[in-house]
Amino acid sequence: MFKKGKAPVVSGGKIENVLGSSTSFSGTIKSDGNLRIDGLYQGHIETAGNVIVGPSAKVMADIVANSVQVWGAVRGNITASGSLEILPSGRVWGDVRVSSLLIDEGGLFRGECVMGGENLEPLTLLEAGEEIFGSFQVEDEPLEKVDAEAVPEVTKESEN
Repeated sequence: MFKKGKAPVVSGGKIENVLGSSTSFSGTIKSDGNLRIDGLYQGHIETAGNVIVGPSAKVMADIVANSVQVWGAVRGNITASGSLEILPSGRVWGDVRVSSLLIDEGGLFRGECVMGGENLEPLTLLEAGEEIFGSFQVEDEPLEKVDAEAVPEVTKESEN
């Protein structure tokens, strides 16, 4: 009743498929519904729904889903049309391609992340400068030399 932290919650309906904590499975799962894994799983997961990787789960698989919540451990690439949420006990080793990414304090992510904006070209430094400052020409003039003797020396006595 008075638990600390969040409990796994799936948005978009009930959980239709469950792999329990005392279960291990190897293979491919394809589904249109939501999926929760609490046991050991190796293979490939593809669902139009959401995936919850429970706190006791160890998953070695590529995951393609609407959104993914990781409370346990995942080793594999994750593609989510929605969000990937790595909770405090969550661990992800692999590349992710998502619309949004949330990593709670304590969560671990090792890999590359690509987020939304598939059709957007990256802004180059030159374009950014022109957009912010306008196009301008810098003249090639040498910097003036500073006379070292003209700069006062700072000593403990002069600080007081």
